Formats: sequence, structure tokens, C-alpha cells
Amino acid sequence: MRKPILVCTLLLFISSCAQEKKPEIPVEVQINTAVLALADADKDGAKVYGYDGSGKMVVLREGTNNMVCLGDDPGREGISTSCYSSKLEPFMARGRQLAAEGKSMEERRAIRGEEMASGKLKMPEAPSMMYVYYGEDENYDKVTGELKDGKLRYVIYTPYATSESTGLPEKPHAPGMPWIMDPGTHRAHIMIGPN
Repeated sequence: MRKPILVCTLLLFISSCAQEKKPEIPVEVQINTAVLALADADKDGAKVYGYDGSGKMVVLREGTNNMVCLGDDPGREGISTSCYSSKLEPFMARGRQLAAEGKSMEERRAIRGEEMASGKLKMPEAPSMMYVYYGEDENYDKVTGELKDGKLRYVIYTPYATSESTGLPEKPHAPGMPWIMDPGTHRAHIMIGPN
């Protein structure tokens, strides 16, 4: 008698865990969500990555302009998408590759830093833009891909920039002000958060 009860309990637990995962979102809706951060003129031409039914990141649409967008990860809480200059793609793609290999955030940063120092991996010489658009699950429309009350963060990659070279503080002194994160490193970037 105990075995059937144990099996039923286990099946109910597995079923409830499976329900906590976000439902699979159709490709067109994923694309609509992924490009929310972009100006209307750039949305249709952006390359878009999203997720297949197994949770693997795949190309949903090839691009015709200089923007690359990453759709929301269904395995994470909240909605978060990002779009960036295609000149950042080698750096971003290498990070995704290392993540797929199971490398931690610290390992990915160290490996990419070493590869940049050796010249194996290149970052753009000019500052390069990334837009991050994010919000809450309950504000997300799974039919249209729209996100109510979404917030936009601007990130400008400027490798090896410092507070001294930019005049920016290393912490924001007021809401919405720009500041420099990871100064002096290969991943130095200017952050401009929502006010």
C-alpha cells in the first residue's frame, strides 16, 4: 500500500514542479518580445535568438541590420530581453558558448578576459550599445509579446575605460545617472538605468 502512495506523491510533486516553468511561447511572440527595446525602425531587421521547446537557445530570425536581440529565458523568473550592436556578437556568442559548456560567470569572465588579452577574442574599438528591457511576469502578455510597465537600461561597452578616462563615477549618485561598471577591464561598460 505504501508504494502506490509514494509513487502518486512523487508524480504529483513532479507535475507541480513542471507547472512552475514558464509555458512555451510561440516564435512570433518571442520575436515581438525580444525587440521591445529597439526603435521601431530597427525592430524588423534585427537578428533574434530565442528558445525552442527543450529550452535551448536558437536563432529565431536572421537579421538584415546591425542589431542582435536575445529573447526572454523561459527558465528564469521575470521577463528580460536585450539587444546589442552586432559588433558585440563575437564577445556575446563566446559567453553563450562557455555557458553552454557549464562554465560559471566567474569562469566565463576570466576566459574571455584571457582571450581578449591574447588577441583571440576582439571587442569593438568604438563604444558599442546594448539595450536591456525587463519587467515582471504578471505584466507580460503571452499572446502579443507586450510587456506593461517594462523598464529600459542602457549599457555602453567601452573596454578598459576607467572613471578617470570617462569622468564617470563607479557608483550612481542619483537615480538614472550614468556610471561605469567593471572599470579598467575588458568588460568595462557605462550603465544608465531607469530613473
